[in-house]
Amino acid sequence: MTRGDLVLADTNVYLSATDRSRENHGDAWGFLQRCTGAGIHCAVTGQILREYLVVATRPADVNGLGLSLEDALSNMTVFRGRTVFLEESEAVSRELEALVRRYGITGKRVHDANIAAVLAVYRVPYLITANRDDF
Repeated sequence: MTRGDLVLADTNVYLSATDRSRENHGDAWGFLQRCTGAGIHCAVTGQILREYLVVATRPADVNGLGLSLEDALSNMTVFRGRTVFLEESEAVSRELEALVRRYGITGKRVHDANIAAVLAVYRVPYLITANRDDF
């Protein structure tokens, strides 16, 4: 990646950057910092922000971060201030439908297909995720 590139960071990157106990916290935090310094534009979607809020505010004993709503929203504000927001437009919806039909995607995988649809519609060349097998 070089200056001016657009990259979409998946929810797990923001969660890892938030949670110091996660194995890849340093990598996620460092990546977000390097993007800012290198002129790389991180993008985010409504889906990614929703997923962040779900996990960030879920109790830690059920695989969440256990953050207060106020802290999670504060983090989200910081992320939004450092990212390009990509709307989940009608074109994204049509692309999602095409991907789901073409590949027979069902259930939870539809969330990942929506990320792929955003990448395709906005021609984002890079996705940063800890869950490579989901894509």
